[in-house]
Amino acid sequence: MCGRYASTRAPQDLAGLFAARWNPEETIPPSWNVAPTDPVWAVWERPDPDTGELERRLRPVRWGLVPSWAKDPGVGSRMINARVETVHEKPAYRKAFAARRCLLPADGFYEWESVAATADAKAYKQPYFIRPEDASPMAMAGLYEFWRDPAVAAKDDPDAWLTTCTIITTEATDAAGRVHPRMPLALDPADYEAWLDPAHQDVHALRALLHTPGGGRLEVRPVSTAVNSVRNNGPRLLDAPA
Repeated sequence: MCGRYASTRAPQDLAGLFAARWNPEETIPPSWNVAPTDPVWAVWERPDPDTGELERRLRPVRWGLVPSWAKDPGVGSRMINARVETVHEKPAYRKAFAARRCLLPADGFYEWESVAATADAKAYKQPYFIRPEDASPMAMAGLYEFWRDPAVAAKDDPDAWLTTCTIITTEATDAAGRVHPRMPLALDPADYEAWLDPAHQDVHALRALLHTPGGGRLEVRPVSTAVNSVRNNGPRLLDAPA
């Protein structure tokens, strides 16, 4: 699974990297410890409401997908990941898979390895930071969904809508697989356009895009156990263990 990641690039940089429009009034601070239910950046393509032209946008969404039919948004905290093997058929994800796909930019992600107790120390979980070897941004394959709050009467009230997302995961490969059996599925840049196109709804063709790019390109290194707490943040989280 992917339960924590880092996303520290400025939105104007992300907008340039993904050739997307961005509204400067929409901001998210850089985070070295993105946790479920946090706001995160997503790249998607949707028709412009005024012109109908397809437009690629960088938008903030909440991590943890809330299906449109959910009775309350609390279910989102349990839907932070969707398995690539079943994402196209699960009721919570299949409609979004067909038409609401996105990219979730990240610097890298964290996984944990249990360390047994010794005579001198208690058992603990050692975090590892996993990122592309060349430090390039990851574009994690994701889905997004809109949830209507029934407590807000007016549909055009911005508070009536919640936009959420989930990260698609796959079997871990190479170095990452030594730490955890699952990992986020990062898309190859050549597949961005097809993945984001909402008119592309062929399930078999879409699933063919969900392959992890060539192996041997991930760096895995132990980092400070400070990242274990969602209350901690900042670049020091990527320091080597003390």
